[in-house]
Amino acid sequence: MSIPADSSAGAVFEPVMDLDRLEAQLPELRNRYRRAAPFPHLVLDGFLPAAVAEQAMEEFPPLDPQRWNHYIHANERKFSHTDPATWGPTLRAILHELNSPRFVAFIGALTGFDGLFPDPTLEGGGLHQSTTGGFLNIHADFTVHPHHRRWERRANLLLYLNDEWKPEYGGDLELWSTDMRRCETSIAPVGNRVVIFTTSADSFHGHPTPMRCPPGTARRSLALYYFTEEEHPVVRSTEYRARPGDGLRSLLIYADKQTLRGYDWAKRHLGVSDQAASAVMRRLADVGRRRRPR
Repeated sequence: MSIPADSSAGAVFEPVMDLDRLEAQLPELRNRYRRAAPFPHLVLDGFLPAAVAEQAMEEFPPLDPQRWNHYIHANERKFSHTDPATWGPTLRAILHELNSPRFVAFIGALTGFDGLFPDPTLEGGGLHQSTTGGFLNIHADFTVHPHHRRWERRANLLLYLNDEWKPEYGGDLELWSTDMRRCETSIAPVGNRVVIFTTSADSFHGHPTPMRCPPGTARRSLALYYFTEEEHPVVRSTEYRARPGDGLRSLLIYADKQTLRGYDWAKRHLGVSDQAASAVMRRLADVGRRRRPR
């Protein structure tokens, strides 16, 4: 593994994964992907060489509220980091590889989408981290990039970077049937496991049960999204759904979804960024803490 010592523009990265192996397996992987239920997806363990994965886990930045974007509302509790210039060299090399033309071509051949390209801004993606009590309600993702009207979202890649993850922590990625009647697949977020799946109007997924990991432990991942350019894609914000049995909680899920649609409109029409919104949320939280009686 060879990684540049700095994050300057134009840095040259040598490969940190075995693309020859993936490409050789493409016919089998494509068949598995297309046959998977409840919607096309693929789970691969040992995705990166062990030494690369271990180094990436060591470099994963700690949760600093000033550096991480806050996604804390009724439908999710997580944090994201979308500034690769501040990441460690191994994490930057992995990002470079997964957004490279060769790997993106592999994703296109796997998923069946021609003309795929990555999002250099990491909108909604990047490094993700959830701590004790964190969750993400079941949802289908936004369909069009908030700042590029013709970029239609086609595929997601989730690379888990947890050095140790026990079943009792929870946090499994759930893939739900398109009619939202049942969870059909559950995927534990174990380290160096990658999940790739098609983004569509009914590819419902999430980890809705608050996690039970001990303090100091976090569910960590790298999330990347791939797009195609279309003339008239249908724009829809993230579609959260209640599960059977959610009861009165379903009202909160719906109300929050409606609020988030307003935020999505502001992003698309006013240029509001997640970073700006996160800064506002941090300030409001600080004010709330100062006003609490002691």
